Amino acid sequence: MLNEADNELLTRVGPGTPMGKMMREYWIPAMLAKELPGPDCDPVRVMLLGEKLIAFRDTAGKVGLLQHNCPHRSGELFYGRNEEGGLRCVYHGWKFDTAGACVDMPNEPPKSDFKHRVRAVSYPCVERGGLVWAYMGPRTTPPPLPDLAANMTEGSELFAFVVPGNWLQVMEGDIDTTHASFLHYGALNAEDQPAGTFSRYQLENRWAELHVIDTEGGAAYAGKRPASPGHTYWRIAQWCFPFYAFPPSGLLGLKNNNMARVPMDDTHTMYFRMYVKYHNDAAGAEPSRAELLPNTTDWFGRFRPTQNPANDFLIDRDVQRRKEGRNGYTGIAVVQMQDSAVQVGGGPIFDRTGEHLGTTDAMIIRVRRRLLAAVRDYNENGVAPPGVDNPEAYQVRAGGIELPDGEDWVEKTQELRRAFVEPGLMDESLNGPL
Repeated sequence: MLNEADNELLTRVGPGTPMGKMMREYWIPAMLAKELPGPDCDPVRVMLLGEKLIAFRDTAGKVGLLQHNCPHRSGELFYGRNEEGGLRCVYHGWKFDTAGACVDMPNEPPKSDFKHRVRAVSYPCVERGGLVWAYMGPRTTPPPLPDLAANMTEGSELFAFVVPGNWLQVMEGDIDTTHASFLHYGALNAEDQPAGTFSRYQLENRWAELHVIDTEGGAAYAGKRPASPGHTYWRIAQWCFPFYAFPPSGLLGLKNNNMARVPMDDTHTMYFRMYVKYHNDAAGAEPSRAELLPNTTDWFGRFRPTQNPANDFLIDRDVQRRKEGRNGYTGIAVVQMQDSAVQVGGGPIFDRTGEHLGTTDAMIIRVRRRLLAAVRDYNENGVAPPGVDNPEAYQVRAGGIELPDGEDWVEKTQELRRAFVEPGLMDESLNGPL
């Protein structure tokens, strides 16, 4: 459990908060590049770390991210004219480029130099792998982007949706290995899975013995289960500062997949899923996607699932009663919506003072401790947060592996846990269908 003060410290991300200040040291995935489809296209409202921002693509194709209100008299820049290399406020015609410089002030006399003394708050943006990344921190020269293989590999794909809950409780679901055997696979029987596969091992023993280690970029865990005679199944996952999770399904060494649980504000999280398809590997195939409502232009109107708390995530109680198929344990269709339902059920920010954590929560405990230590070191001692200046720390991958009993999983999987390392020929059927 966390006390109230530590819970507040970890969950609040707005401007001026300790966690918000630390997160701003990192490059933040802000939006999908396709949301700004071409030069001088319509601006987009973006809520990021509790700040209301306006994104636009200028005539040259460069992305800008500005404060939402004009520095003159707070005209809403969302209504601005995106034209000729800048975003022009329609209130008095002040125009700002992607760097926030005022490049035109037509309501001032021609001899006035006032425009050279006015700037809009702006954040540097770069595009990579279909994402627009923003740097919201204090450095004049931003740090390097993190080396996320799924955001750097040709042919990689991504999608997004909003979860109406705090970033930490959403991310903690990603680093919890045993929930999958219940929430996602609770209606499935071990004997129906192919013998000798990870799917079979996972359902034969729905518990796991957790082993957790620190890494350069965050932490990793391995869920230990019995496998074939004389062997152990290790289900390995990774977490990197501040909000990246690398899911453990699939075969270790084959996949380059990760999630980013980006705080829009304290009670809304944008989920970005980056993935690379690999052959017929189940984890490399495209993840299931929730159906989305049409986007609106309000601050939380982008990428809203049709399944949401207002309609109880469209739970089907008959399916739940019959306990049939992959959705039979919950009655909720789509894996990610099953996650969302339990992640937001405790309210927009969990009260963690009433938790009772067990041995299988060891990774969650470790991540909380690492976050607490980092945010305190940064705010009290000025220590750079882990991974900010070390993009290689994000070159990690996750997945399952079967090893002879007694072998050290940390040592034996060292190379396979590194992204961009070719694993050689691997039998993808070992994973099974889950």
